Amino acid sequence: MTHVFLRRALALPPIAMVGSMICLASVAMGASMSINLVERATTDAVTDTGAKDDSAGDILTFANELYDEANTAKAGDDNGWCIRTVPAKAWECVATVTLADGQLTVEGPFLDGKDSVWAVTGGTGKYMSTRGDMQLHARNAEGSEYDFKFNLTE
Repeated sequence: MTHVFLRRALALPPIAMVGSMICLASVAMGASMSINLVERATTDAVTDTGAKDDSAGDILTFANELYDEANTAKAGDDNGWCIRTVPAKAWECVATVTLADGQLTVEGPFLDGKDSVWAVTGGTGKYMSTRGDMQLHARNAEGSEYDFKFNLTE
């Protein structure tokens, strides 16, 4: 009786490890997709909350239209806000990107004069189980258009 119990106990860890490896493999093999959009930054507004002009704590709000990669057909909208963390250098942002088949929530740094990468933290509809990142790139020096390049995995 003791030998049977011992054999069963020793057999369980390899079975559990194989099950874990199958689960990890199915996650790793999830479908991936890219979405490339252009934001036309027409509504960006900064609210000065403390010291005059650019200072930590200022708030940047936006609700802009998004276009396809060719910047010709409207593809959706974004809506978000950022808080100034380092004057003349960085904002920390949260936004929702709304597309025809669902929404993506993103969070990350908006850097003055530099590209950045934001985390995709959730989604709805087609994007409910999606994770990944969004690369943010200014298309011009005026900051009136930005590339949003999503790298997503389900």
